[in-house]
Amino acid sequence: MDSDDTMPEMKRSRGRPKTQSDDERRQAIVEEAQRTFVELGYRGTTTDIVAARCRISKQTLYRVFESKADLFLAVVGSHRRMMLALPRPEDEDRPVDEVLADIFMIDIDEAAEREREAFISFVIRESQQVPELVDILHREGVDRSRKLLAEWLDLQVGRRMLAIDNTLSGARMLMDLLFGGMAGPGSRDWKDRADRNRHLRRCIGVFVRGNQPH
Repeated sequence: MDSDDTMPEMKRSRGRPKTQSDDERRQAIVEEAQRTFVELGYRGTTTDIVAARCRISKQTLYRVFESKADLFLAVVGSHRRMMLALPRPEDEDRPVDEVLADIFMIDIDEAAEREREAFISFVIRESQQVPELVDILHREGVDRSRKLLAEWLDLQVGRRMLAIDNTLSGARMLMDLLFGGMAGPGSRDWKDRADRNRHLRRCIGVFVRGNQPH
């Protein structure tokens, strides 16, 4: 009797497989689109190809992204978060140099770093071949990243952890220092990743010490 009573309950608990949420679907499309852009270039990528690789219909893709340009915008935004871990938690209370190392993701794993470098190479290549993308890349990538970093620096100035009279300039300085060591012309000169990371931490240390409140 008891076993018969529990059988329907067991069957109901299985239910239907959980479907992918809109946010999960969007993120999956963006990740596949990024790989496709890097592999085929902007001009070689089509929404048909991305939809096929995502195993969804083109109509489903268009419900999330109206055009290839919209899809590219989303990819640039996603990549921006691969370059700078911003915004930060509001209650974060750690030394500025430690947080900056996390913001610039100095200790990112090698697989994620290869993905990041591949997209940077794609951006450099495509900026030369498809000039109309330059504005998108600067507005949604570099400029937006710099603004977010300046806003974080503003908070540190407000907490009296740093003294910077122009945080937007400070953000530019940090990005030039750190990204120059990660992806600049001399980024292949390091003995290994550990050697490079020590240099990046020294750059952060110089910046923080040079902007200490008096």
